Amino acid sequence: MTTDPTAELRAEVDRLVADAREGDRAAFDELVRRTYVDTYTLAMRLTANEEDARDVVQESYLRAWKGITRFRGDAQFSTWLYRITANAAATLVQKRRRRRAESLDTVDEPIDTSIEGRPEAAAESAIGLEDLARAVAALPPKLRSIVVLKDVYGLSHDAIAEDLGISVAAAKVRLHRGRKRLRDGLFEEGGRSAHAV
Repeated sequence: MTTDPTAELRAEVDRLVADAREGDRAAFDELVRRTYVDTYTLAMRLTANEEDARDVVQESYLRAWKGITRFRGDAQFSTWLYRITANAAATLVQKRRRRRAESLDTVDEPIDTSIEGRPEAAAESAIGLEDLARAVAALPPKLRSIVVLKDVYGLSHDAIAEDLGISVAAAKVRLHRGRKRLRDGLFEEGGRSAHAV
């Protein structure tokens, strides 16, 4: 009789979650060890900054530990953790933008954010990975979360809606808006690159 490794892994994670809900810190530490790479990767994609991603991961696990007793198991632990991570990233990105806006109020000289004078950036294709990463990073946090969860992690609209605590219709609308802004951002970046060459 063959065993299903996926089912065994899911059962083991469920056992660790149950133990963590009972206050077993070692079980929670094992959950952290098993999910760290995925959590950090998601945080990095949502924040587009290594330092911010580390802060988000730390905050996500802190929130998860504090909230583990409320985890009912309706969804997979990883899905629940995605939601926490997306929310922590959105909170951090909003704080950073507020601080940046406040600090920009004190700047006298305009900051040149064009790609002129940077031949290596001008030479890149508008659909290159760097341009795509920049366009994703430029999306508002709510739209970025949807695009990353759908187009990078392949979650369904239902799972995304559940993860983010919104309706399926809202998830679809945000995904449409996010993809449109992404296309517009890439098109605009491509147009600037073409004019700079």
